Amino acid sequence: MGAAGGPPEAVPQLVLRGIEEFNAGEFYECHEYLEEAWMQEPRRVRFLYQGILQVGVGFYHLKNGNWRGATGLLRNGAVRLKEFEPESLGIDVARLVRESETCLGELEALGRERVREFDLSRIPKVTFTGQQASS
Repeated sequence: MGAAGGPPEAVPQLVLRGIEEFNAGEFYECHEYLEEAWMQEPRRVRFLYQGILQVGVGFYHLKNGNWRGATGLLRNGAVRLKEFEPESLGIDVARLVRESETCLGELEALGRERVREFDLSRIPKVTFTGQQASS
C-alpha cells in the first residue's frame, strides 16, 4: 500500500475506510469509520481524523439541504485540520482545508434559502500527497 501515490503504511485501516467512504460521497459511513478511529487513537493525530469526520458530516448536511449544519461543521472541521497542514500521514491536508473553505465560502454566499443550488460535484476528495487529482 505504501507505493507512490497510495496511502502510507501508517494510516490505520479504519481511517482508510473512512476516506474511501468520504471520496465515494458516503458521508454517513465515513463518519462511522472515522469516529471509531478517533475513539481508538490516544495521540493528537486523533484530531486529524476528527477534522476529516467533521468536514464529511458538513457535506452530509449539505446533501440534505441543512445549511446551518453544513456551514458549522465545514468551518469547525477546517479549523481542526489546519493544525495538520500541509500534510499528515501522507494526506494532503492543506488541499482538503482549501477546498472545504472554498465550499464554505460558496455556501455562505448562497445563504440558507439557496443551499440546494450548491453544485455537489464541487465537494472535494481526500487525497494523498503524490496522488494526482482526477478532475
